[in-house]
Amino acid sequence: MLATLVKGLKLTFSHIYKSRNIYKPINVTSPEYFRQGTGIVTLQYPYQQIPLPDNARYKLHNEIDDCIVCDKCAIICPVNCIAIESIKSVEPIGYTSDGTVKRLYASKFDIDMAKCCYCGLCTTVCPTECLTMTKEYDFSMYDIRNMNYQFSDLTPELAAEKQNEYDMYAVQKSQLSTETPPAPVPAKPAFKPIFKKPNT
Repeated sequence: MLATLVKGLKLTFSHIYKSRNIYKPINVTSPEYFRQGTGIVTLQYPYQQIPLPDNARYKLHNEIDDCIVCDKCAIICPVNCIAIESIKSVEPIGYTSDGTVKRLYASKFDIDMAKCCYCGLCTTVCPTECLTMTKEYDFSMYDIRNMNYQFSDLTPELAAEKQNEYDMYAVQKSQLSTETPPAPVPAKPAFKPIFKKPNT
């Protein structure tokens, strides 16, 4: 029993001696990551962090100024964590950074990160590349309802105003179409074949 105790103490003191050094916070893709010597493996988070790869999939972010509210991200999402509501505009409201015309207002653009499975499909189908996955991974909350992030730049009052503006435009357009019926198209004369008598 004494021999087992001594053996355990030797192992403990050897680990204490080797823990004089600490692992460097280098990227896991680096060939030196698994070649580091003995030492403390645990990083002093958040003061030390392992660098994340460029294609890391973490918190979603939408650049609403570049969003054309095409709804593709919400359609392809397998867990329905993206909720979008759009309002049509009477005229073009601007352009995205790549020159695409914006014709819809985003009255609602919510992403529930509590439901997200981090598949990255929504960022793949985005035509203007306004929806991206950032490198922020530590965004835990005490209340799960706080995991729902809102990206719309319209207040409820402004959204109602834009909706009323389009409704009035649609009513006026329908009235004009009923008041001025299109002019009748003149009928083409019936085709009559001309028969010639054969030369005798």
